[in-house]
Amino acid sequence: MSTSVVSVRIPRRLKEELEREVPNWRKALVEYLEILVKRERRRRVLEKARRLEEKIGVTSPAAEIIRETRDAR
Repeated sequence: MSTSVVSVRIPRRLKEELEREVPNWRKALVEYLEILVKRERRRRVLEKARRLEEKIGVTSPAAEIIRETRDAR
C-alpha cells in the first residue's frame, strides 16, 4: 500500500493530549478518515438517489412497494 503525507496544524495542547491519552493516535486518525470518506460517499449516493426519485416522481418508499408486491402474491 502506498501512502501520502497529509499535514495539518493543530493546537499544541491538542497534540500533547493526543500523545498522552491516545497511544496510537496516528492509526486512530487514519481509521477515522476512512470512516469519514465512506460516510461522505454514502451521503452523496443517497442525495443522488433522492434527486432521481424526485425527477421520476417516485412517491412511495421502497419498503411500502416491497410490502405491496409481497401482499399481491
